[in-house]
Amino acid sequence: MDIDVLGALAVRENGIPVTPTAPKPRQVLALLALQADQVVPVSSLVEELWGQRPPRSARTTLQTYILQLRELISTALEHDTKDAGPRTAKDVLVTTPGGYRLHTAGGTSDVREFEKLAGTGYRAMDAEDFAGAARQLRDALALWSGSALADIQAGPQLEMEIRRLEETRLCALYQRIEADLRLGRHRELLGELTVLVSRYPTHENLHGQFMLALHRSGRRGEALDVYQRLRQSLVRDLGLEPSVALRRLQRSILMVGPEPVRDVPAVAAERLSRAG
Repeated sequence: MDIDVLGALAVRENGIPVTPTAPKPRQVLALLALQADQVVPVSSLVEELWGQRPPRSARTTLQTYILQLRELISTALEHDTKDAGPRTAKDVLVTTPGGYRLHTAGGTSDVREFEKLAGTGYRAMDAEDFAGAARQLRDALALWSGSALADIQAGPQLEMEIRRLEETRLCALYQRIEADLRLGRHRELLGELTVLVSRYPTHENLHGQFMLALHRSGRRGEALDVYQRLRQSLVRDLGLEPSVALRRLQRSILMVGPEPVRDVPAVAAERLSRAG
């Protein structure tokens, strides 16, 4: 079974989609897919579907949704060409004491691949292999085609999982940008960081990276403007001042003039200096 959740939900058995169209069975499959090869308690599935006040028929209705999913899996298994012997839908969507488990049988999972690549990237950062880190983290982020489970009507359990996944995505993005900054790619990052600080107006790390990229590009005034806009957002929205680290970065930009613009030819730079 192959599972994609880093964007729209897509679950395939033998390459055949087994994702239902009805909203609640989709929720059930999404939660099972996110915790593939692990038991998902019935109580978690009930809470996902109906919150803290489920109807009396909740467990019976959940069983109906499980049966609907198994019907889709059964159809896909008709095309099974593996030599390990015939499988049934109950072998794929397994009933366990107190819950259900989606058995992937070694299939692919974009979440697992993302975590593997991101972990390799983080280890490369620790080893100061910034080119390797940027490459691995870029490959990890490329697995995302949109927000996690973008086409699912999420309940409390899925909302928590989606927030967790989005945080891991943001962490990998921050580390990839950090690797690119270490490689001197500050000008290449300006467009991307412009979008990111607009999307995350109180994210200090991204704003710090934007300030640094602007400063290294000889745009000192704009770097300081970024700090002021962040401070206004933090005070207005959270009642907080910028962190010590960010204030230290602002002071260093204030005290040190803009770094030289390296792509200006030496002769032209000398003329500009004389003209000043």
